[in-house]
Amino acid sequence: MGYTVALDVGGTFTDVALLHEASGRLWVTKTPTTSHDVSAGFITGIDKALRLAGVEAASLRHVVHGTTTATNAILEGKGAATGLLTTAGFRYVLEIGRHDIPRRANMFAWVKPARPVSPELIFEIGGRVTVEGEELEPLDETGVRAAARRLREAGVNSIAVCFLHSYANPAHERRAHALLLDEHPDCAVSLSSEVLPVFREFERSMGTVLNAYVQPLVAGYVARLVGELRPRGITAPLSIMKSNGGVIGADVVRTQAIHTALSGPAAGVIGVRRIGEAAGFADLISVDVGGTSADVCLVRGGEAEVTVEGRVGAWPLHVPMLDIHTIGAGGGSIARVTDDGMLTVGPESAGAQPGPVCYGAGGEEPTVTDAHLVLGRIPSHLLGGEITLDVERARRAVEERVAQPLGLPLAAAAQGILDIVNNNMVGALRLVSVERGYDPRDFVLVPFGGAGPLHGAELAALLAMRTVVVPRHPGVLSTFGLLGTEVRNDYARTSLQKPPDYDLGAVGAVYAALEGQARAWLAAEGVEPAGHRLTRLADLRYRHQGFELTVPWPEPDLSVDALVARFHERHRQLYTYALADAPVEIVTLRVAAAGRVRRFTLPSLDRRGAAAAQHPRRRVYFAGVGWKACPCIDRERLGVGAVVTGPAIVEQLDTTTVVPPGHRATVDRVGNLVIRAGARRPRGPRNQ
Repeated sequence: MGYTVALDVGGTFTDVALLHEASGRLWVTKTPTTSHDVSAGFITGIDKALRLAGVEAASLRHVVHGTTTATNAILEGKGAATGLLTTAGFRYVLEIGRHDIPRRANMFAWVKPARPVSPELIFEIGGRVTVEGEELEPLDETGVRAAARRLREAGVNSIAVCFLHSYANPAHERRAHALLLDEHPDCAVSLSSEVLPVFREFERSMGTVLNAYVQPLVAGYVARLVGELRPRGITAPLSIMKSNGGVIGADVVRTQAIHTALSGPAAGVIGVRRIGEAAGFADLISVDVGGTSADVCLVRGGEAEVTVEGRVGAWPLHVPMLDIHTIGAGGGSIARVTDDGMLTVGPESAGAQPGPVCYGAGGEEPTVTDAHLVLGRIPSHLLGGEITLDVERARRAVEERVAQPLGLPLAAAAQGILDIVNNNMVGALRLVSVERGYDPRDFVLVPFGGAGPLHGAELAALLAMRTVVVPRHPGVLSTFGLLGTEVRNDYARTSLQKPPDYDLGAVGAVYAALEGQARAWLAAEGVEPAGHRLTRLADLRYRHQGFELTVPWPEPDLSVDALVARFHERHRQLYTYALADAPVEIVTLRVAAAGRVRRFTLPSLDRRGAAAAQHPRRRVYFAGVGWKACPCIDRERLGVGAVVTGPAIVEQLDTTTVVPPGHRATVDRVGNLVIRAGARRPRGPRNQ
């Protein structure tokens, strides 16, 4: 057997892991992300991993990738010029949108953001299909051709098509697709019946438009990657991580680009699941702290929740995705003192270029990384000496831009930066736990990413979480998720069933059709029939309710009454009440299809016992304690069963872990660093 390489491109670094499939041997490394052309850093990472392992490029059997191309295009407003064909009378669906205001926005000052497609590039097309899928009015083919010519003349090469009720009957959209290509052969077409075949016109239109908006960019990026791989003798197939935690082939990505919107963060969550399995914990909260953002997700019973009500930036994105909450809090988050004397941290980040002040690459504003360096929490070099940090430059930046304006000592100012970013992350942790009906004290915190272990123990203390598990390679954990993921796709169709006359025959027919599509796709992805795993789900709501909850319906013989009982239970958990006597509607039927094509098991740590008794020491500042002379321990010298008593700093190639005073860390069988607070709380959690 050959090798599999996994790469996750972050805002600052590209993480790389190379796996020998037969022996399970693993090599990990990082390389700076090339923000001007991400594909360059991608290829550099592969070359670096191959040199590290001493193997030839032709030995690669598979290349797996987590990408932020779609996300960045949406967040930065740099997508392709896009046109939209919609049903007559629905031109302003995107402009009208919804009447809600973002939760963190000032309701008196908030301004609705500009839509990805302006009304001038939206064309109303005659033709109508009923909610039951019957043709009420034939498609205006002349209108489609005229719109195609107008868009071609305007240089618009990406077109979304979203007709009313096309989830019930996609015939009009498919015919429009053929007509568009006939008149405008160079255009890329996104159909709502393929991207998001569910009801609600605004969300379905937005999902389809966003797919068209990013499709040329993602397709071009994937084509560049393949074009760079082939001359190096790498003929291995390229797979891309999806937002739902599965992977799909490069060819599929070119038409389903929007499904990669949370590609990188999803890979991290899958990696956390692997860590939980190996460490014996089923209930976890992950926090991935990189250079630009912090991604938070809850894993319960070994499974991460999938949501169909996600967002990317200002836009709703109702495609299935892991329920990940992202905030602008990372190592590169910039600290500023406002005109009225308030200290803020993020969401703006220094990113990879120019980066934190201590990188010496042109950054002038202090960041979270600079604060860590000033307080002695990180060494004066990163990546085993590849990157040298300028301590004095960081001290001057924090002193001049934060400490002096606030009238604080240097250490207090730097600690203030960390306190603010920690509390920002605690808000995200509470959102995925407390606001979902879960007590964070019943979960284990898994911090990862380049900066996660620096904050993990303090975040856990703020939420009274007793246990923190720092993975053996936290800085590249997302690549472990890529190595151990499975192919996965989701299928859905709105099929409204109202009580008391649920049409179970129609329900069964829809599930059969969805499962047929799922099995055909799994077979095309190379999954043997015995490895197919299909899960039925359904979206339910109370009559007259404006939203649905997704609950599993995996048992074919499960009665509707039992399904409704599950809905009541979930509603009570989220909102503290359930309307037991209210009629419940079944709105959308879903099938999640998954199949494993490769298996990745975390390798056991092959050394035992503690490191040498003597370690170099460094002065480190802790809030409420002050400066302490802490041992700086090389994690590579810690064996299974080793114990580290805080305060201590544990250093390794891809990150640094802070073990605060009053905490104790032990190394488990796969090399995880399990940190626990010294005082035991009275109530017993599930994970102890």
